[in-house]
Amino acid sequence: MKKTSFILAAATIALASGLVAQASKKYPILQPQMKVEGSTYSSPAAKLGDKPAEAWTPTTMGASVDGKPQAGKVTTLVGEIVDFSCYLQVGKHGDKHRACGQKCLQTGQPIGLLTSDGNLYMLMEEEHDPRRDGQTSDFRKKAAEHTAHILEVTGTLASHAGYSALYVQGFVAQ
Repeated sequence: MKKTSFILAAATIALASGLVAQASKKYPILQPQMKVEGSTYSSPAAKLGDKPAEAWTPTTMGASVDGKPQAGKVTTLVGEIVDFSCYLQVGKHGDKHRACGQKCLQTGQPIGLLTSDGNLYMLMEEEHDPRRDGQTSDFRKKAAEHTAHILEVTGTLASHAGYSALYVQGFVAQ
């Protein structure tokens, strides 16, 4: 019995270590010659998002299955605001891609946050019902204004099957 428990514990630790290593894996930034001007990862241009008291808002809790949304953790990340689709498809980012990226974000393309370790996170409005009902338009506008800028972004981080998103609060129209 003790041998089985030891083996099970060792396997659990090995699996957890592998998941932590995968989550913190560094990836090369695509097209590193495309630079951001005027802000750096150590000195972001601005902040985006309010630090929430709880990981998920009441509208997200209410919209989730049985009142149990996916696990989320309040997190602050620093990264470049990019057009998720252009970056992932052709590696474009930085000042030379700013005008194109802004146009893409303004027409509904997904918003990305590119961190210094090369990870790419989708940025989404957190408030489920207002997001669904089009009451968070200032979020997309603010992100588009900051395309190709490095920002400090706070929200709720959620991941599943290799996808990661940071859900940002503070942009519900009043």
